[in-house]
Amino acid sequence: MKRILIVILIIATFAPFMCVEAKKNRKADKKEWFAKMRQHKHDFIEDELDLTDEQEDKFFPMYDAMEDELHKLNRETRKLEKQVADKNATDVEYDAASKAIIELKKKEADIELKYFDKFKTVLSSKQIFELKRAEKKFTRKIMNAHNKKRKKD
Repeated sequence: MKRILIVILIIATFAPFMCVEAKKNRKADKKEWFAKMRQHKHDFIEDELDLTDEQEDKFFPMYDAMEDELHKLNRETRKLEKQVADKNATDVEYDAASKAIIELKKKEADIELKYFDKFKTVLSSKQIFELKRAEKKFTRKIMNAHNKKRKKD
C-alpha cells in the first residue's frame, strides 16, 4: 500500500512538469510544421511563377511579411469570433463580431493592395497575375493531399 502511495505522489509531483513539456513540444512541432509548409509554398510559387534567383531573394521577404500580416489579422478575428461563440452573447456583441468578420475581408484586401505595389518592383505583371492562381492551386494541392490522407486513416 505504501508503494502505491509513493508512486501516486511521484506521478502527482511530476505530472504538471510533463504536461508543460508536452505543450512546449507541441508548440515546437507546430512551428516546425509551419516553417516546412512555408518553404514548400515558396518552392511551389517559385516554380509556378518561374522566378529568377534575384526575384526570389527580393520577393519572398515581402511575401512572407504580407502573409504574416494576414495571419495576424485572421488570428485576431478568430479570437473575437471564439469569444462571442463561447458565451451567451447579446445581440450587440453578435453584431460587433459579425461586422468584424465581414470587415476582415476588406482589411485583407487592403493588405494585399499594399503589397501589390511592392510586388510590382520585383515581379512582372504576368507573374503578379499568376501569383493568386498559384496560391489557389497550392491550397487545392494541400487540401487534396489532406483528404487522401484522411481517407486512408
